[in-house]
Amino acid sequence: MKIKPFAGIRPPRELAAEVASRPYDVLNSAEAKSEAGEKSLLHIIKPEIDFDPIADEHSQQVYDKAVENFNLWQERGWLTQDDKEMYYIYAQTMDGRTQYGLVAAANVDDYMTGKIKKHELTRRDKEDDRMIHVRIQNANLEPVFFAYPDVDEMNKIVADYVATHAPEYDFTAPDGFGHKFWKIDDDEIIHRITEIFRNVPAMYVADGHHRTAAAARVGAEKRDQNPNHTGNEEYNYFLAVIFPESQLHVIDYNRVVRDLNGLSPAEFLDKLRESFDIVEIGPDIYKPNKLHNFGMYLDGKWYSLTAKPGTYNDNDPIGVLDVTVLSNLVFDKILNLGDLRTSKRIDFVGGIRGLGELQKRVDSGEMAVAFALYPVTMRQIIDIADTGNIMPPKTTWFEPKLRSGLVIHKLS
Repeated sequence: MKIKPFAGIRPPRELAAEVASRPYDVLNSAEAKSEAGEKSLLHIIKPEIDFDPIADEHSQQVYDKAVENFNLWQERGWLTQDDKEMYYIYAQTMDGRTQYGLVAAANVDDYMTGKIKKHELTRRDKEDDRMIHVRIQNANLEPVFFAYPDVDEMNKIVADYVATHAPEYDFTAPDGFGHKFWKIDDDEIIHRITEIFRNVPAMYVADGHHRTAAAARVGAEKRDQNPNHTGNEEYNYFLAVIFPESQLHVIDYNRVVRDLNGLSPAEFLDKLRESFDIVEIGPDIYKPNKLHNFGMYLDGKWYSLTAKPGTYNDNDPIGVLDVTVLSNLVFDKILNLGDLRTSKRIDFVGGIRGLGELQKRVDSGEMAVAFALYPVTMRQIIDIADTGNIMPPKTTWFEPKLRSGLVIHKLS
């Protein structure tokens, strides 16, 4: 793998907690407006919140506001550029567990040639939207989240560095997750890290498939527009935080559906019984406890659904996934939802919101039924990527999310 250090644009130490924000895609505009403090990066990555009422996020005035705010944050000193190319270490702590990622510039060609492997399909419209933001800012404002097979020497370098150096940033965000950030400015260590990654066989997109695709497409676009392209330009790289596989934890990614395809709740349950063993739980939330077991909330009650033997294929890296089982047996066979990436009848809810969120959305009348899924494993994700397979949409949810605004990568 080809990675490089870069001169990051980032907040002064005393402003890091104020500038850093949750990613653009985990908040809707109203949530972002409510959450954004004066210096928050949300004013740059979701600038529609600066209009009253909130503006269309795809309008030209919003894109112009994004550029205006990015420039303003730099003019005010809320974001400043390091004077040297460096790697950085980003540590996140959740529920007593800490994961340590290397912040680096990943290579566009590694993505284009498949060395950076993906496990999800992307939507072109979402890629195009993210491309606009990268293009107008000439920068990667938000990092992508990669995994790589553990390398003992790399793990030791990170462990030794954080044990002997004070962090640049050290704060707990309002959601209770801890964030620490170190800069690696030792030339010998920087060189060794670059060399170590030359022998890493692959990296895997854990979270941020659309941002990764958009960043790579902008890099390729700039290459095509430059008659003097050499391959060494900064636009050949994009911002990534790369974690060793062993440190990552995947949580559930659940589904809510707007209607029962013309069926009554009783009729829907009858059709489900063809493929599932069903146990009525009642009003208490039910969390799936193993593969091929699902929680379902319907008509004021929770149910345990267990797929019957013969309805799934555990020898198939895609067929074994519960998202596949649910799609085949319920969304296709009974509800006829069509392409889940474009269907307006389904929505996806990250497990971090809790199963109570599923119940809330059904009880409100917005949705008709909710399904809670057992989470996939990191090893399943890597096996699927290595075999060239693609997971169904919205299969994985990684937590904690990377905080945006701790460091930004300029493309020139």
